[in-house]
Amino acid sequence: MTAQFPDRQWGSRTGLLGRTASAFAATKFGSLVVRTLTPLDRKLLQRTGARYTVLGPIGAPIVLLTTVGRTSGQPRTSPLLYVHDGDTLYVIGSNFGQARHPAWTANLLAHPEATITLAGQSIPVRAQLVEDPVRKQRIFDRFVETTEAYAAYRSRTTRDLRIFALTRD
Repeated sequence: MTAQFPDRQWGSRTGLLGRTASAFAATKFGSLVVRTLTPLDRKLLQRTGARYTVLGPIGAPIVLLTTVGRTSGQPRTSPLLYVHDGDTLYVIGSNFGQARHPAWTANLLAHPEATITLAGQSIPVRAQLVEDPVRKQRIFDRFVETTEAYAAYRSRTTRDLRIFALTRD
């Protein structure tokens, strides 16, 4: 068994603020607001070693994922919600329910080696696309437990949302 990933969360998803934010993020306007805040959140996460996030007060588990651009070869960093499972982290390419997959998912398909920053640690990881439908649904349900927005995102698009398992490299 490989080493467990750190678990860094603050705030509460089940408190009034967390529940309200989850319901808001599930709306199209809420998704737009969260998408608009993403660059600010990326800067805050980078400056604090992913110890603090704009979404922290609502208990959102956020990781910084740095991939290699599939065409540019340059590092590309994205703040993402994750599901923690001990020695595996799961990330989902919801892209707020938009028609296209987020670029970071194509980057991982081309180059599965990446780095995450979490709780002040920079950790090399290897990504594997989750393809088994039963396992994928079980993981997706855990994302919906994190925020109901994921159910809304899936209902807004006809594409299959990519889920990746990240393990230490």
